[in-house]
Amino acid sequence: MRLRTSGVLLHFSSLPSRYGIGDFGPEAHAFARLLARTGQTIWQFLPLNPTSPGIGNSPYSSPSAFAGNILFISPELLLEEGFVTQGDIDAANAETFFHHEGESATRVEYDRVHRQRDVLLRKAYDTSRGTLETDASFAAFVNDNRYWLEDYARFATIKGAHDGAEWTKWPEPLARRDASALAAWDAAEREAMQRERFCQYLFYRQWKKLRGISTKLGLRLVGDVPIYVTHDSADVWANTRLFKLDEAGLPTVVAGVPPDYFSPTGQRWGNPLYDWDAIAGDNFLWWTRRLMHNLAMFDCVRLDHFRGFAGYWEVPAEEETAMNGRWVEAPGYALFSALARRLVSMPIIAEDLGVITPDVRELQRALGFPGMAVLQFGFGGNLLENPHTPYMQHRSQVVYTGTHDNPPTRGWFAQNATPDEKAKLAAYTGSAVTEENVAATMMRLALASVADMAVIPAQDILNLDMASRMNTPSTTEGNWCWRLLPGQLSDDSMAWFMENTAFFGRHAGIRKEA
Repeated sequence: MRLRTSGVLLHFSSLPSRYGIGDFGPEAHAFARLLARTGQTIWQFLPLNPTSPGIGNSPYSSPSAFAGNILFISPELLLEEGFVTQGDIDAANAETFFHHEGESATRVEYDRVHRQRDVLLRKAYDTSRGTLETDASFAAFVNDNRYWLEDYARFATIKGAHDGAEWTKWPEPLARRDASALAAWDAAEREAMQRERFCQYLFYRQWKKLRGISTKLGLRLVGDVPIYVTHDSADVWANTRLFKLDEAGLPTVVAGVPPDYFSPTGQRWGNPLYDWDAIAGDNFLWWTRRLMHNLAMFDCVRLDHFRGFAGYWEVPAEEETAMNGRWVEAPGYALFSALARRLVSMPIIAEDLGVITPDVRELQRALGFPGMAVLQFGFGGNLLENPHTPYMQHRSQVVYTGTHDNPPTRGWFAQNATPDEKAKLAAYTGSAVTEENVAATMMRLALASVADMAVIPAQDILNLDMASRMNTPSTTEGNWCWRLLPGQLSDDSMAWFMENTAFFGRHAGIRKEA
């Protein structure tokens, strides 16, 4: 029997909360129950790795591909589980000049939230450190995650002790990972490293609770894995031979994409590129560990920039834009074959947007990964040659009105859609399309699609405008900040979406646990 599903794209940072950013606490649990009550089966979100104000707070630029973002640790759950008191929370707020927000808090203030969480988590550690040596749960977490956790704890503490300097600017013995220097650091900074382990323990403890609730509700959690990692990260510092770096540890070539819909000069992401020969020499161990880590966390993974596993755009590091790059072949089939030998199944969505060549399609078909169709791209050019046009879509796809890189559909129609796209959209639907009704129109097209899965950004369900945009590619300011107001996404605001998911055969039914 064919299974048609639907759900919502909403990152955790965008949830309401009393503490400056959405987290894994009560509002996340409430949203999971809301999805279940309205017959949804999918909750998709962005990467959950640490973010940094120094690199734009992007979840796609992180100091670790394995660690969790401690900003998502819920103060309410820390209080509930006895790690902190209400007095501790109040003191952390006072120390960082943090005040509980009123109903006007629609943006994340990352600097403020980082300071507040740091003070609170230090208090939680001080409360717990005396019992950690005999805490079997903590010991099991550290043991199971040792392959990444130890180097992350080192990286975070060394970086903190050197005023946040990039690892290439640390004292050479530490930058070069001299064994005696690392041993001395481990001994001298034992307490600081243990605190980093403890924070990760809290993150994964709270995540496990939310995952359990979601599973009982019949939800599938769809995570996101960026293809590239940040140069100033524990991943690169601990595995320099797996990347194309010079003798000083700096990238010789960097990642990006050629000119496309989003940017006429391409996108120079700046991430170091993999030395695939070195990675293959390890039987793809680092990559298989990374993917298995994420597939254990989530029910399904969206693999960002999938085309980079067939061929990637290599830009000389000295170039200021991505225009003067070149395509280089990547060993995607060998990588996923190595992963398949260790897993029963690979529930992966291939983000196949952008410049897609026949080798990418061949790899995708060989692996059986569903791709993506984005309706905001579906009405440009020759519709018979446009894979995003509704009648060109197919079952093995996930259809979206837009992604986190697109404007909300209402904003797209008002500011980005061309007159030709608007005319084709109206002709396709056979009715007038306006700024007021375009989000509903596009959602209906997505739900009606033959694609087995339809995912709608929360902004489109709420018919929000450009002020709610999550990210504008090739910009570094003002992204990743949008948040819901308390009660904004509710049974009432989801009613139309629930009715239409049922009509188009995607309704999972209301689950009793909700």
